[in-house]
Amino acid sequence: MSEALFCIENLRVAYPQRSGEEASWAVDDVSFTLKPGERMGLVGESGCGKSTIGRAVMRLLPSSSRVEGRVIFQGQSVFDLTPNLLRKFRGEAIALVFQDPMTRLDPLMTIGKHCIETLQAHSPELSTRSAKEKALATLAKVNIPASRWNQFPHEFSGGMRQRVAIALALLLNPKLIVADEPTTSLDVTVSAQILQELTRLCGEENMGLLLISHDLAMVAEYCDRIGVMYNGKMVEMGATETVFRQPQHEYTRSLLKAALHIQAVTDSGELIIANDAEKQLPIINQQSPILSVTELKQHYTIEPNFIERLFNTQTQTIKAVDGINLDLYSGEILGLVGESGCGKSTLSRTILQLIRPTSGKVKFLGQDLTKLSRQEIRSSRRQIQMVFQDPHACLNPAMTVGQSIADPLFIHNLANSAKAKEQVLWMLNKVGLTPPEVYYQRYPSDLSGGQQQRVAIARALITHPKLLICDEPVSMLDASVQSQVLDLMLQLKEEFDLTYLFITHDLWLARFLCDRIAVMNGGKIVELGLTKQIFANPQHPYTKTLLAAAPLLARA
Repeated sequence: MSEALFCIENLRVAYPQRSGEEASWAVDDVSFTLKPGERMGLVGESGCGKSTIGRAVMRLLPSSSRVEGRVIFQGQSVFDLTPNLLRKFRGEAIALVFQDPMTRLDPLMTIGKHCIETLQAHSPELSTRSAKEKALATLAKVNIPASRWNQFPHEFSGGMRQRVAIALALLLNPKLIVADEPTTSLDVTVSAQILQELTRLCGEENMGLLLISHDLAMVAEYCDRIGVMYNGKMVEMGATETVFRQPQHEYTRSLLKAALHIQAVTDSGELIIANDAEKQLPIINQQSPILSVTELKQHYTIEPNFIERLFNTQTQTIKAVDGINLDLYSGEILGLVGESGCGKSTLSRTILQLIRPTSGKVKFLGQDLTKLSRQEIRSSRRQIQMVFQDPHACLNPAMTVGQSIADPLFIHNLANSAKAKEQVLWMLNKVGLTPPEVYYQRYPSDLSGGQQQRVAIARALITHPKLLICDEPVSMLDASVQSQVLDLMLQLKEEFDLTYLFITHDLWLARFLCDRIAVMNGGKIVELGLTKQIFANPQHPYTKTLLAAAPLLARA
């Protein structure tokens, strides 16, 4: 029996509380061991304490947090490390991939500078040239081309930023990687490539992997062992196949049921289109589209730096959106799928006129948004709202949840203070943040990532828009909450006659929810059709690649 690489013993963590609030354990008496080369998955709903364990392991908790128990790495107590040893420990011994890549990336530093700084901080003897060679090789493993070396984080999509964060974790060849939702914002093909790379490293380098995730199918495919957390406690642990085939705890059974509901897998393991017998597609023939995109282009130029100009390096053009034609009809849900960096989010922002297009037209309710003034565009957004991929970035940290959700009502003069509070409390209840009176007073920093996403959804729905553009709106939620939110979105769609443009990298989620699917690759739509047809008989090679890479829970 090999010696343990990493061991957690009776860990308990309580975050600092405001005066008058009762302290509660975010992690409550959790113990487990990880051997060299072992891959362990940690699953559970948002707010259950998964990420807190990851931060406790790296000693990244707030200084006034209450921590009990022990964390042992290769026989040494992590809580007893001196500042110098702790600095070497972070990165060389254990690397953490955060859920939100922007917490790891400095907005004022290029991607190349991030890599060089990381390598030279731990290996000062390394020359800049050698460091760059190693960094480029590591970036290539996560599909970041060398041409992006001098770009800044804001010039990357959410998924591309996550790839950079994973590359930074791999740079120093750590003995253990703690990956906190590492592929939440990545498409299935890149997720598969990265997890296969991590799996290969685990085998070749005897590296451990603690994979924190809400994606049960992914954990089933890549982890040897699984731990299920609920309300701060480890309620079930065992070999992955055993836990998935014979779950013992009621919460584990509910998670699996919710995941299978989304994937719509029959007892025989066959895929079915969710509610296909009952689903009535919107009548799109002889009907004017609610949204019509014509030859839409969004091109960016990368200017050469001073050194590159000396060598007459040409200006590069990135065609993020390259001639898109798309119609969206009232009452339908159109799914937009494709790899991270393919232009999905850029397309959504261009439709909303958050960024003006290079060329092309965007007609909404018969009105060309590209020709409107700033004031007219602002007015039009009452009818067209967006749920962003990263709720942390779109919620003002200085505003309470109640203020954030009520804000659109005041912007569009839809309610007074009393009426706004009433509507906000109702909406909080709708998105599952109960009791609503408690969440109304909280700040985004008091909430888990999944809870923040529900606030963002409530904020988008509060003006009762005609069209909702959803950019990965449930990618940060666990299976049970994801299922609840999706069912809520379907319910609200009927209640308020909503139309959705649903952007996702999760193919099974798109199949569960969408009437039609548009597959995007390299700034273009390469395939468009009814959901059932896309899944039953994909035409484009890229669509076939996406479907082949998508992890399916039934394989567990």
